[in-house]
Amino acid sequence: MTNAAWIKELPVAHRGYHDLNKAIWENTLSAFSRAVEAGFAIECDLHYASDGVPVIFHDEDMERLCNLKGDVRERTSRELGLIAVGGTADKVPTLKQLLDLVQGKVPLVLELKGREADDEGFAEAVLDVLEGYAGKVALMSFDHWLLKDLKDLNAPYPVGLTANGNTPEDYATHEKAMAFGLDFISYYYADLPNSFISGQRGKGIPVITWTVRDEEARKHTFENADQMTFEGFDPRAAV
Repeated sequence: MTNAAWIKELPVAHRGYHDLNKAIWENTLSAFSRAVEAGFAIECDLHYASDGVPVIFHDEDMERLCNLKGDVRERTSRELGLIAVGGTADKVPTLKQLLDLVQGKVPLVLELKGREADDEGFAEAVLDVLEGYAGKVALMSFDHWLLKDLKDLNAPYPVGLTANGNTPEDYATHEKAMAFGLDFISYYYADLPNSFISGQRGKGIPVITWTVRDEEARKHTFENADQMTFEGFDPRAAV
């Protein structure tokens, strides 16, 4: 296992430190710059562009964020780099652009957005881009096949399960993923506390939550987990 203890240290800005897509949109270089300035860790989402380049984008469809119909994976990273996010000057960035911007100043928590049977080479492409990067990086996914790929490739970064749920069936599924030797968990805050997370924390596995948007959720997180992924407020002012 890889030591993921550092993931407890800083609040994690969900899709960067955006302003709920008013002027600074999620998963943009502007949102990431703002997180660096504030000293927050950065969470963001990775998709696999049609030219095999990891790009930063949450949705599969482009309509909500770019007012365009169509699948983000059907475009090249070069095409996406010309498309405005939210009508702003920001374009869809690549993982490489994020690394060049942050330069190790704050930690990165990268969520791979998988698509079963269409992810061949995705994990490897992410690791290739990260090679030689000196900053703190963690990788995570809801998608068990990507977690397995990352572990099979001996990813030199903490690899974590993104998850939710509070039924025995959910916990059994999560346990199967943890059997890959995962290093941390990102869990939906409202599904805490539960026996799965309590058991994992008892084994020393760090747990962060998603997505905290108010003081009540922040308090709930720190009663049941180690750190939060947040958006829509400044956690420095909420303490």
